Amino acid sequence: MAKLYFRYGAMGSSKTANAIMVRYNYVERGQQVLMVKPKLDTRDGERIVRSRSGLEAECVFVEELPSMSLDGIDCVIVDEAQFLTRDQVAFLVHVVDDLNIPVIAYGLRADFQGNFFEGSMWLMAWADTIEEVKTICWCGKKATCNARVYNGRVVKEGEQILLGGNSQYVSLCRKHWQRGELGSFEKLSMGD
Repeated sequence: MAKLYFRYGAMGSSKTANAIMVRYNYVERGQQVLMVKPKLDTRDGERIVRSRSGLEAECVFVEELPSMSLDGIDCVIVDEAQFLTRDQVAFLVHVVDDLNIPVIAYGLRADFQGNFFEGSMWLMAWADTIEEVKTICWCGKKATCNARVYNGRVVKEGEQILLGGNSQYVSLCRKHWQRGELGSFEKLSMGD
C-alpha cells in the first residue's frame, strides 16, 4: 500500500540531496521515478533540482501533474514541498490513495517567522509518515528554525517567500532563533 511521506527539516539539512539520492536508489533498481518541484522555484533552472552539495536531477513542475499520465510511475518525489498549495497536496493524496503510487515530499516545516507554509501545513495534516531531516545550530543543538539574515542580522518581517540560500538563511535552534543570535555565522557575514 502506497503512502504519502513528508520529510521536513530546517535549511541546510540536506533535504534536496536526500531526495535526489532516493530517486537514484529507485532508478538503480529499474523503477520509474518522477521528480517534481513547484514552478516558482527557478533558482537552479526551470527543470532542475540541485542540492548545495552539487547533486542534481531533472524534474517536472507540480503544476503539470494533474494533466500527466502517471502510468508506469513507481514513485513521485517532490522537492521544495513547502511551496505547494492545499489543492496540490490534495492531488498528491489522490496519487497515493487512488493510484497507489508512493509520494515522498521534502520541504521546510516553517518559514523564517516560525509560521507554517501552506504546503507544509497540509502535508503535516495529511501525510501517512512524517520524518524530520536533522541539522544543527551553530551551538551544536538541533536546528529547527530558519532565520532570514539581512545585513548580518536576523529579520522577522517581510514576505513569506524569498528564494535564497546560505547567504540569506541560516538554521538555528529555537533559543538562538528567538534571540536572533547567529553565532559564527554573524562573524562571517559581518566580515570579522
